[in-house]
Amino acid sequence: MYIDLNCDMGESFGAWRMGDDERMMAHITSANIACGFHAGDPMVMQKTVRLAVETGVGVGAHPGFPDLVGFGRRNLQTSPGEIKAMMIYQIGALAAFAQAEGARIQHVKPHGALYNMAADNEAVADEVVQAVYSVNPEWILVTQPGCVLAELAERKGLRVAREVFPDRAYLENGRLAPRSMSGAVIHDLDTVKSRIVRLVQEGVMEAITGKSISLQADTLCIHGDTPGAVDLAALIRRELMQNGIVVMPMEGILKGKTPS
Repeated sequence: MYIDLNCDMGESFGAWRMGDDERMMAHITSANIACGFHAGDPMVMQKTVRLAVETGVGVGAHPGFPDLVGFGRRNLQTSPGEIKAMMIYQIGALAAFAQAEGARIQHVKPHGALYNMAADNEAVADEVVQAVYSVNPEWILVTQPGCVLAELAERKGLRVAREVFPDRAYLENGRLAPRSMSGAVIHDLDTVKSRIVRLVQEGVMEAITGKSISLQADTLCIHGDTPGAVDLAALIRRELMQNGIVVMPMEGILKGKTPS
C-alpha cells in the first residue's frame, strides 16, 4: 500500500515568515509551492524548489488568488478566463524555477478559496482544468475526493490525486466539515493516527457523525501553519511506515494510472 504526504510550502515573502519549510521537507514526499499571488516571492520560490529537489520531494505548483492580505482565502469575483490566465501565469513561473534547478513540476494544487470554489463551481473548475491541461497535460491535479473538479479533470484526461486531511473531520457526503462546526479540527493524535491507517488500508473514515464513509485518498495534506505541524508530519509518517504503508511522491503512486 502506498500514500503521499504533501504540505503547502514556500509561503513566506519579504520579511514575513510562514512555517518551517526546512524541517518539514524531511517528512513529506510532495511540496505545494506558493507562486507569488497569495504568498511567496521569487527568492522564496527559488529556495523552496531547490530544497525540494535536494530532499527528493515532488515539486508542485500552488497557485491562488492575487490576495496577499487575505492569504488567498477570500473568494474573489473574476471575469471569464481570468482564473485560467492567473493559473497559467503562476504555474509557468514555478515551472521555470523547477527547470532552472534541473527538475520538473509533478503536480498542481489550487490554494485556499480557489481550491474550495473549484470543488463545487463548475465554471471555476473548468478554468482550473483548462489551465493545467493547456500547459502540461501530464501534470497531476490535486483535488478533494468526489468533487466537480476531480470529475472534470478526469474527463479531460488529467491524472487526479485525491487529497484527504488527517486532522480534519468529514461530513457523511465525504466533504470537509466546516471549521465553524464543533469537532471539525481533530487535535487528539491517537485519533489522527488510527484514522489515517484505516483510511489507507480500507478506504474508510469515520465521519463527524460517527458513521463510517468510503473515502479515496492518494495523498494526505499536513497544514504547515498548524502549531506542531512538523511533529505531526513526523508522527503520521512513522505511523504509516510502522503499518507497512509506503510513503512516496504522488507521481509514483499514480504512475500509469488512467482516468476512470
